[in-house]
Amino acid sequence: MTQAPSTLYAKLLGETASITWKELEPFFAKGALLWVEQSQDLIAVAEAFAENAELKVAAWLKSGEVSKLSESTALDLLTRDPALWAVVVAPWVLIQERA
Repeated sequence: MTQAPSTLYAKLLGETASITWKELEPFFAKGALLWVEQSQDLIAVAEAFAENAELKVAAWLKSGEVSKLSESTALDLLTRDPALWAVVVAPWVLIQERA
């Protein structure tokens, strides 16, 4: 039996949208983009950030499953222009590439 999603999870899911790299470039310039690896649930990560779940967030940052978007990744995204999903948890915009 699976647990029902939290109200916050549902809210964040409703605020998640497909977005282009061009739309994200200003946030990259501000240093506000966080990259979420495909191995992680983007909404669950956003929920942890919103709830200040320090242990979870620290573990993801340490493992590299969540990281500040690097210049090399930004260049790759500019070149390939892949499908991206984004959700805002101020001051961050969490993004993930979707296959």
